[in-house]
Amino acid sequence: MANILVVDDEHGIRDLLSEILNDEGHSVDLAENATQARAARAVGPYDLVLLDIWMPDTDGVTLLKEWAASGLLTMPVIMMSGHATIDTAVEATRIGAFSFLEKPITLQKLLKAVEAGLARSQARATQTAAAVVSASALAQPQAGALATSLAGEGVAELPVSHQDFDLDRPLREARDGFEKAYFEFHLAREGGSMTRVAEKTGLERTHLYRKLRQLGVDLGRSKRN
Repeated sequence: MANILVVDDEHGIRDLLSEILNDEGHSVDLAENATQARAARAVGPYDLVLLDIWMPDTDGVTLLKEWAASGLLTMPVIMMSGHATIDTAVEATRIGAFSFLEKPITLQKLLKAVEAGLARSQARATQTAAAVVSASALAQPQAGALATSLAGEGVAELPVSHQDFDLDRPLREARDGFEKAYFEFHLAREGGSMTRVAEKTGLERTHLYRKLRQLGVDLGRSKRN
């Protein structure tokens, strides 16, 4: 099951895509404009985004540029439009869009594009997880030595993450495990201060609380530690 965001200002299209993707076993969030899409993306990453080009507040290509410039374009994005020109499709691809679907979208083309996009997302996540495991294996001995050295000098011991990442499990479970360890590390380092953790992670407090509840992070334990 993948976590997919559908961004389209047409209510009928949002409902249709949501129904199809839900029938395929995916979890689907909906946004009717760029403002809602920004808020949804700020809460956490998606495995795939279906993004309409022509929207009333901010067009899809501009939103794609924003995500690319801010480092948030970490998932495949499939652009959708019934009026876009070839130049627009080429520009979106150049920015980082995975593919382009022309409306009206047939069921076969939708499912084929989604399947290809999710395959790309899973391959990227596997590479990222492998890099994290490699970096963690190198960093833990150094971090442990630093913490021991500081403790010997009367300095408070720094939090060191000992999270083991099992790559032989579904993508979403592996990603949630990494995110939980990430937030628990920052909560421990900041003494449970949600304000400082929000600043460190770049999330608004409301979105941070929602994310921590979603991941099952024990806030009371972080404060006690």
